Amino acid sequence: MIQFDRFTLANGLRVLVHQDNSTPMAVLNVLYDVGARDEDPAKTGFAHLFEHLMFGGSKNIPSYDDPLQLAGGENNAYTTNDLTNYYCQLPAENIETAFWLESDRMLSLAFSKKSLEVQRKVVMEEFKEHYLNKPYGDVWFKLRELAYTVHPYRWPTIGQELSHIEHATMADVKGFFHKHYCPANAILVVAGKVDTPMVQQLAEKWFGDIPSGKKYIRNLPQEPAQTAPRKLAVKANVPLDALYKVWHMEGRLHDGYYAAELITDILSGGGSSRLFQSLVKEKKLFSNIECYHFGSTDAGLLTIEGKLVKGVTMEEAEKGILEVVTPITRDLVEEKELQKVKNKTEASLAFEDMSVMSRASSLANYELLGNANLMNEELDKYQSITRDDIRHYAAQIFNDNNCSTLYYYAQEPSGN
Repeated sequence: MIQFDRFTLANGLRVLVHQDNSTPMAVLNVLYDVGARDEDPAKTGFAHLFEHLMFGGSKNIPSYDDPLQLAGGENNAYTTNDLTNYYCQLPAENIETAFWLESDRMLSLAFSKKSLEVQRKVVMEEFKEHYLNKPYGDVWFKLRELAYTVHPYRWPTIGQELSHIEHATMADVKGFFHKHYCPANAILVVAGKVDTPMVQQLAEKWFGDIPSGKKYIRNLPQEPAQTAPRKLAVKANVPLDALYKVWHMEGRLHDGYYAAELITDILSGGGSSRLFQSLVKEKKLFSNIECYHFGSTDAGLLTIEGKLVKGVTMEEAEKGILEVVTPITRDLVEEKELQKVKNKTEASLAFEDMSVMSRASSLANYELLGNANLMNEELDKYQSITRDDIRHYAAQIFNDNNCSTLYYYAQEPSGN
């Protein structure tokens, strides 16, 4: 059971405090309720660009990293389609340094032309290196566009195309910042060797005077139910043919999400899982295969992807996947098999909660979903999923009309 206190400043900043005196460290985590899904379809990649810009210095602190390192701290950040999260960890006695740093960049990020150009260049290089020039790097651009027709999950966090970041103006960047990076749109979690009165005093001192900003009200287009299979075939300079199948699944707060999570483990959770046993070990259709999803807040995608063994056709590979997937939609899984994946889930949740940094991040994430206490209720939600639920949701997900398929062929070397 993770204990925490919660209070809200007058400017709307939500603050959560989790005390853990077993560590000499403290973590300060600032989550902003903005992700790639909140971008203008003609100006994508901004949430991720800001992950970089926020380290480019603020008005009173030209370098974010130097004072933090002097205080014995380390920091990082990540962006998803749903949120942007910044966190730093440092010795608890130096926690005020983190309050000073985070509040200054929330209040007054330094929008210098130089910082924008430097970070733009970094992001464009990342785009080229990881997505344009890497084998299979463009898979999720193609799959998202295939699976989503209107929801903004149809582009990845890095952005839909390079030109959007290349042509981002200072006015674009400032507009995005003032819309999303404000107390009304943020959650602050402080965890570790701290107590609530101290955090309250520091939060008021450093964040209390920051203007509230306007609470961002999300109004995204809802993805209509898919009514027919979608397929796309591409050829590229990659070593092996690869097959990707995605199916729409329920969002983060629905029962179907927990069932889908257990289904991915039944199909792909290690060497004894169904996909590996049947298609890698026995039939030797794939050199590797996995089943996963992204934990999306809105309705997401359950994915099966694998690299084919040379000489195996796409048709054989796809048939093999369907032969493994279909029984789970029709027959009840064994109680023993279901309990095994539930135990695995329990172990991974417990492992996640081991570090104070990950507890802070989880509290922020659950608070964003509507209630930080969900963190303490999560395991019960998994445990309550029955064999019938697995069959019901598997049948709902693994419906051919709900599926988008990408055939990713390795180009034949020229001259053959």
